[in-house]
Amino acid sequence: MATTTTAFSFSSSSSFAASLAFFLLLSLNTANGDGTFGVQQQLHFHTVQLSSLFPADSCSPAPSTKGLNKLPVFHKHGPCAQAQQLTSTANQPKPTADEILRQDEFRVQKIQSRSRKAAAAGADDVRVTDSTTIPAKDGSTVGSGNYIVTVGLGTPAKKLSLIFDTGSDVTWTQCQPCVRSCYQQKEKIFDPSSSKTYRNVSCEAAACSALAAATGNRGCSASTCVYGIQYGDASISAGFFAIEKLTLTKTDVVDEFYIGCGQNNQGNFGGAAGLLGLGRNQLSLVSQTSDKYKKLFSYCLPSSPSGTGFLTFGGGATKSAVKYTPIASVAGGDNFYGIGITAISVGGKKLPVAASVYSAAGAIIDSGTVITRLPPAAYSALRSAFRKQMSKYPLGQALSILDTCYDLSKFKTFAVPKIGFFFAGGAEVDIDAVGILYANKPSQVCLAFAGNGGAKDVAIFGNVQQLTLEVVYDGAGGRIGFASGGCK
Repeated sequence: MATTTTAFSFSSSSSFAASLAFFLLLSLNTANGDGTFGVQQQLHFHTVQLSSLFPADSCSPAPSTKGLNKLPVFHKHGPCAQAQQLTSTANQPKPTADEILRQDEFRVQKIQSRSRKAAAAGADDVRVTDSTTIPAKDGSTVGSGNYIVTVGLGTPAKKLSLIFDTGSDVTWTQCQPCVRSCYQQKEKIFDPSSSKTYRNVSCEAAACSALAAATGNRGCSASTCVYGIQYGDASISAGFFAIEKLTLTKTDVVDEFYIGCGQNNQGNFGGAAGLLGLGRNQLSLVSQTSDKYKKLFSYCLPSSPSGTGFLTFGGGATKSAVKYTPIASVAGGDNFYGIGITAISVGGKKLPVAASVYSAAGAIIDSGTVITRLPPAAYSALRSAFRKQMSKYPLGQALSILDTCYDLSKFKTFAVPKIGFFFAGGAEVDIDAVGILYANKPSQVCLAFAGNGGAKDVAIFGNVQQLTLEVVYDGAGGRIGFASGGCK
């Protein structure tokens, strides 16, 4: 094959730099034969090992938490939770991807329904319940979440695995006796009669009245306060509202903690013993411990269900620089953590979407929603840009709400365009490679974003996009921060 040689002469260092830049630009469009790119791969693409998108069968070793105020975080369906016997698996088979995404859609619809109703009416609909009835269907608006931590409850402390959820406020666990029903959990169901520090809350207590704003339900059984919650996926918990001792770590104990003692519990809690509420309402763990932790907590969700993350209160875990954005107001979302999305980039280029598209209904960040939901116009632009930059890979079958999937079964390594989020206040956050894709199988690896039904539906920054980021919630400072590389 003949070779053509072209000679160039340079009259100055600036012209040499310009020519060098020209050659670099040419190289950006040069694809390698293995599905990756050359220089472009390093600038605006992630190089991904296909095998890294699927969890291992065994639990990865947890990072050391010695001397730190950290609670290990596990995925409730992952091998770490199973290995440490934190959740029951005997009658709790791992849900399919379709089931997970369907439950996720229930949660999102409930969140958005509450936001629309609040925007229209300006108030929540509060219902009355008792310890054995199913809560009002339009009460609480969130589902059951995905990640669990282990805490101690009572005196002596009994270890319980609870789902932590920034979209919920009231912390609860299943309690003996189960008046109607309790789902199966790995740990022994908490028995309040065996604790020296348990006591019920009276109907006259201010905390009982506060249940209305936290759950949408309030009631009494005789003189005892009763709570009731129905989540977005139709899971429920109802029972007595109580005060108990909560042990987070050996050195972090909350002596007077308001908690729900569930007498009737049904739903998709994956065998966890209940829920740890980290929302913004006065009854959340964050608010109840505000004197001690100043409404400051952070977490990092591991890159895989076989990995381990952390949840920490009061700060101290962050090692890298944190990029902050102000907590924003969202219609009907006073209990949620609002964020202001201003732009999104794909492959280093911002989408041609006006900031007003994102602000029309606002957005929240939620630890329990799986897939990020975007305004229709924003999602359409993101999908178009992503598909264009992934055109070398064959499309695969759609997966539930995910309509942009690829068949990567013939690739060991592939390149995926980087996606970045821009938030109010100037924060720029790059999503980790594992936060861009949702993999069901090698022939079905999907873009992990979905569009809302309408422009007036609140957007949600879901937990897939939060993977490996340390997310810092500074309630007292009115801000939310992101630090890359928080965990693996």
